[in-house]
Amino acid sequence: MTISKQKESNAEIRIGVSQCLLGENVRYDGGHKRDTFITSTLSNYFSWVPVCPEMEIGLGSPRESMKLAKINDTVHLVTNKTGQDLTDKMNDYSKVRIAELQKESLHGFILKKDSPSCGIFRVRVHNDSESTHRNGRGLFAEALMNQYPDLPMEEEGRLQDWKLRENFIERVFSYYRWLNFANSHPRAKDLVNFHTQQKLAILAHSRTHYQKLGQLVAQAGKKQIARLLSEYRSLYMNALTVHTTPRKHADVLYHLLGYLKKVLDTEDKAELVETIEKYRCGIIPLIVPLTLLNHHFRRHPISWVQEQTYLNPYPAELMLRNQ
Repeated sequence: MTISKQKESNAEIRIGVSQCLLGENVRYDGGHKRDTFITSTLSNYFSWVPVCPEMEIGLGSPRESMKLAKINDTVHLVTNKTGQDLTDKMNDYSKVRIAELQKESLHGFILKKDSPSCGIFRVRVHNDSESTHRNGRGLFAEALMNQYPDLPMEEEGRLQDWKLRENFIERVFSYYRWLNFANSHPRAKDLVNFHTQQKLAILAHSRTHYQKLGQLVAQAGKKQIARLLSEYRSLYMNALTVHTTPRKHADVLYHLLGYLKKVLDTEDKAELVETIEKYRCGIIPLIVPLTLLNHHFRRHPISWVQEQTYLNPYPAELMLRNQ
């Protein structure tokens, strides 16, 4: 399924987001943390489901700031000045809110970094000795990840790294494809077809997962379809969390080149090899060899290749392969 920049995509791909990142004044200081990549770029492709745990448990804005504190070997959410313990209140809220979010059919979530409620990575935890360690996770984020381990999630700060940005966006569109597929009441043969279309995308991330998914799909028709789909989804989304590298991409590009060997002349093949090697060595971006390969596949179409989501994993307008 090729996804282009369309109104339909914007309406269908739903992303949970920390409300302050949309420019809403919900922060403890009465302000916001608007992220222009989210509001100006990603808004063209996604519709947002805003969440602010602090506001939704009734704290208001402005409010007393909070922190994670380790008390008797347990991480608590407490206010900085008065020391009010909001752990139980936040945990109770998280259970209810996360259950409500299931109705939203989310395809991903972008959370506020460093937040004691929403931070995913390296949130500061204060210890009894007044020392701090960056090994915590916000209480709402922790509950969200435990409930939906396959849902693509990322912090807005990490999206400034183009590799992490590309990985997150690919996972979102992949999860979107998966949910559309899973909701179509697929049969075993449909899973085989779905997997066939994802093969090169998976291979670009992890050969190990590629092999395991192939072995799993080989059981289609022998295992209960609901169980098979559940196992495939988890392994598929886990595969995409493994980061790609120029070497991995080059392996896939050479695999694609193999389909053209009988139809290209010596000069065209040499040009493709040179372009792939320039990419592998970091001289040119991935979009260059892909564009050249797509040019040749338009002239010499091969149905299996044209079905591969690897060639069009997300809208080209995002220019994530131009880095």
